[in-house]
Amino acid sequence: MAKKAKKTKPASTPKKKGTFKLSQQNKILLGSIFILFSIALFFSFVSFYFTWQDDQSMLSEFANRNEKASNLLNKFGANISHFFIYKGFGIASLILPFLLSITGLYLFLGLEKKGILKKWIWGFIFIIWISIALGFFAIKRPLLGGLVGYEMNDFLQDYTGKIGVLLLLLFGLIFILVRLFKFSPENIASYIKSKKQSLESDFKAGTSTSSKEEIVIPLDKGEKNIDVPDAYTHKEEIPSIKKEIKLSDDFEVTVPEEEKEVIKPEVPEVAMEVEKVVEENEEPSSIAKKLVEDFGEFDPTLELGNYKFPILDLLDKHGTTGSITINQEELEENKNKIVETLKNYKIGIAQIKATIGPTVTLYEIVPEAGVRISKIKNLEDDIALSLAALGIRIIAPIPGKGTIGIEVPNKNSTIVSMRSVIASKKFQEAEMELPIAFGKTISNETFVVDLAKMPHLLMAGATGQGKSVGLNAVLTSLLYKKHPAEVKFVLVDPKKVELTLFNKIERHFLAKLPDSAEAILTDNAKVINTVNSLCIEMDDRYELLKKAMVRNLKEYNHKFKTRKLNPEDGHKFLPYIVLVIDEFADLIMTAGKEVETPIARLAQLARAIGIHLIIATQRPSVNVITGIIKANFPARIAFRVTSKIDSRTILDASGADQLIGRGDMLYTQGNDVTRIQCAFVDTPEVEKITEYIGSQRAYPEAHELPEYSGEESGTSLDNNISERDAMFRDAAEVIVIAQQGSASLIQRKLKLGYNRAGRIIDQLEAAGIVGPFEGSKARQVYVPDMIALEEIFNNEKK
Repeated sequence: MAKKAKKTKPASTPKKKGTFKLSQQNKILLGSIFILFSIALFFSFVSFYFTWQDDQSMLSEFANRNEKASNLLNKFGANISHFFIYKGFGIASLILPFLLSITGLYLFLGLEKKGILKKWIWGFIFIIWISIALGFFAIKRPLLGGLVGYEMNDFLQDYTGKIGVLLLLLFGLIFILVRLFKFSPENIASYIKSKKQSLESDFKAGTSTSSKEEIVIPLDKGEKNIDVPDAYTHKEEIPSIKKEIKLSDDFEVTVPEEEKEVIKPEVPEVAMEVEKVVEENEEPSSIAKKLVEDFGEFDPTLELGNYKFPILDLLDKHGTTGSITINQEELEENKNKIVETLKNYKIGIAQIKATIGPTVTLYEIVPEAGVRISKIKNLEDDIALSLAALGIRIIAPIPGKGTIGIEVPNKNSTIVSMRSVIASKKFQEAEMELPIAFGKTISNETFVVDLAKMPHLLMAGATGQGKSVGLNAVLTSLLYKKHPAEVKFVLVDPKKVELTLFNKIERHFLAKLPDSAEAILTDNAKVINTVNSLCIEMDDRYELLKKAMVRNLKEYNHKFKTRKLNPEDGHKFLPYIVLVIDEFADLIMTAGKEVETPIARLAQLARAIGIHLIIATQRPSVNVITGIIKANFPARIAFRVTSKIDSRTILDASGADQLIGRGDMLYTQGNDVTRIQCAFVDTPEVEKITEYIGSQRAYPEAHELPEYSGEESGTSLDNNISERDAMFRDAAEVIVIAQQGSASLIQRKLKLGYNRAGRIIDQLEAAGIVGPFEGSKARQVYVPDMIALEEIFNNEKK
């Protein structure tokens, strides 16, 4: 028996160690931490309801020491409150500091911890129930019920409806009252009975009853009063009195009147506010429902209700209309050459198969075990030499497959017509906001993407490799799918010949500045104004989204269509705007930072409000495609380029230098690179499409962008003769003689500083001697000779 006792000792000792883990000092320290942390949470949560709007921009700037939040506990308070209140349980999160403080007091004072777990369990039950209840009654106030309350209500209503959720909340309330507060029908009956008896005694009894009431109150402590026998002549009544007091005491302890008085100013007032908010928000929604029932949803296409989309017959059938001719001899020959070349370098192949595309055939090989992939990748030039083909591209390995791909151009390529792509089921049934059909992949599948999800597109490639055709394919796709009310184009064409065909659809699809004569921009100065105007449009749209309480253009337009937004408040249907810039390198060379800054701003912010950019350039160098632009253009297309450096600049990967041209392109959206044969749409086809659209009824004018006035224009102050510079006349003579308007010329000739020369140039512009600012170009001189200049000065004296 002694041996058995010894064996049991080691088993019992760990239990003792586990139960007495914390020393008294550690308990005090841990308790104080809990208490202080609960105080911090309480002040953070309370402050959050007054400062959450100001602190929204600070949530992502936690590591930035220069940024400060309005919350009482600065960025810590703003972030932790956003997590628990907005993303969590709303106002019910205030129970959490209460639970932490109780736990801290238990530890700090060294009390028994028997009731702590029960308090935490009931605390969480209260948190969840209050969150769901507030989420149900305050749908429009997410800060009251939090994201948990909102999402739980949304989930439950999908399955049980509003009545089902209300019944579940009532069951939760009954569960809390029964299990926690010992609620029962008998308790209520006895409580009512006791109140009834006390009221009857008030009316029937006199002074003796009042003394009896005074005696009943101290009985809850179990004290015996000497006056009880005098007040109650029958001893049988005393136990019944004790029973009644006990029941009423239990009832009062569970739902004490004092607690009710504390809670009443808070909970009912919040509930009343919620009801008011719901009523206020229900009124416009009910009006919107009535309007939708009477008039239907708002249809932005009604103004051009008879508009007909372009028909397929406007597009030509190029080549064999998409069917690929299979040359068995070529396939077998290429396969044998690939196997033989790899065999020469002692690389065995376990399996090989071919996928025939319009212009390229993909040979997928599975190397034998133990073969390095890098070894095959380094044989790219050797395989190209053995196949005597241009544009060999090795994909090692193919993403999502356990194979290595070798792309070999076909000797007889097939033209992918725009007609075959537009007519495809994938494009016709595409449920996208801005669908674009680029062409066909190596597996001969139509490649369709959504411009709204890109959200911007960057195109690059050497001259004559298919950039302009690619832009035409993008614009044609949108013309075939979208109504003029749904999308507008801002076209920039420095070459002045590529996009001129789209002038015919100016009043249908194009957007321009109010004072602009032509919708298609060819002058760089107008491009700067237009891009800055789009920034103003972007800010205006964000203001409308803020008023409508939505996050993106799709949600805003849906809300407007369902008549939930009042046009009298400035709301209107917002079409998508697509900014297309051809030859971006030329624009950067002439305008520089003036155009790069607003374009970068649009690329960063405009995606949510439906402004999307498509930029094309011949020269994908780092000074044209800067880091800011690349960071905001995840979707990129590379046609054939001349060097691997250009390929890496546009795609961040090599491969574009191995393309074969004529529409052969690589597309990436930040992950995999896909090889596509761009659909071919010829100039006569685009002309027929624009004529077909242009011949139909159009809007009175092209879509007007917000007005923008450049900062370089002269002011009324500059035109004041009395405030002109003392060297104004000398500077005017220098400019007229040289017929070159620039501040640097005035600096050199008159030996002035840059600031003074700049002011004189502004004054000369205001006087009508030189033209407006044109980027890096010299200003135009309006005065031809000195005689005309003298006449201007003589007229000013008069």
